[in-house]
Amino acid sequence: MSTTTQTPQKLRTRKPVTVGAVAKNLSALVIAVVFVFPVYWMFSSSLKPQHEIMTKDPVFVFTPTLENYTTATGVDLFWTYVTNSLMVTVGAVLLALLVALAASFAIARLKFKGRKGIVLIVMMAQMAPWEVMVIAMYMISRENDMLNSIPMLTLIYFVMVLPFTIWTLRGFIAAVPVELEEAAQIDGCTRGQAFRKVIFPLLAPGLMSTSLFGFITAWNEFAMILMLNKDKESQTLTLWLTQFQTAFGSDWGATMAASTLFALPVLIVFLFLQRKAVGGMTAGAVKG
Repeated sequence: MSTTTQTPQKLRTRKPVTVGAVAKNLSALVIAVVFVFPVYWMFSSSLKPQHEIMTKDPVFVFTPTLENYTTATGVDLFWTYVTNSLMVTVGAVLLALLVALAASFAIARLKFKGRKGIVLIVMMAQMAPWEVMVIAMYMISRENDMLNSIPMLTLIYFVMVLPFTIWTLRGFIAAVPVELEEAAQIDGCTRGQAFRKVIFPLLAPGLMSTSLFGFITAWNEFAMILMLNKDKESQTLTLWLTQFQTAFGSDWGATMAASTLFALPVLIVFLFLQRKAVGGMTAGAVKG
């Protein structure tokens, strides 16, 4: 009769808490509070009555009200502003992704004369502040009778988003091993099929991150819309945020409510794309 001996499971030893670790955690907590507190204050102020916003001492305990949101969304042409913002933002991002996919693939994979020069131009376009182009864009729009035009504004936002999209996707495509593409071509795929079936699924994280950046850039842009679209029916939500002025000053409750509503789509897009990016990374690592 044989007997078996069981070795006791080793107990995990906890690492001692050091002063450095505590200092890092406290620093991270302080930084988080610094960044989160303005967002909390904006949201809480949007729920406060007007007399509790303009007090000398900050009010943290109050009875919430939706009056500020009613004022903010009750502005004339509110839903027109929402529609215009979504049209120009989504349109600019989709156009940028479509063009940048082809351009970044050519820069990363193809060898042709002037490739380094194109990369340099893309970098310079990304570094240049777009505010210096406002006058030029205004003159081009005026000469082509495209002031107060949603399609023209979409094209301008597309040009603003494109350099970053090309540069970022170029890095993602360059990171994909060429051997995967060559193996697909050996198995009978054309170059286009190899890109669609092998490279494109692996680009999901890059597509999501560039889409998020492009959405935020186009959604928050203010200078171009201020100069080019004077007609209220062709304006976006960025100018809607400036309308809460009364004869007695600024309506800060409505301004905070409008700012909260304005930031909400960006938060939703961020949460959605973040989840999709993680899914794309795992899906791209699995064959078929």
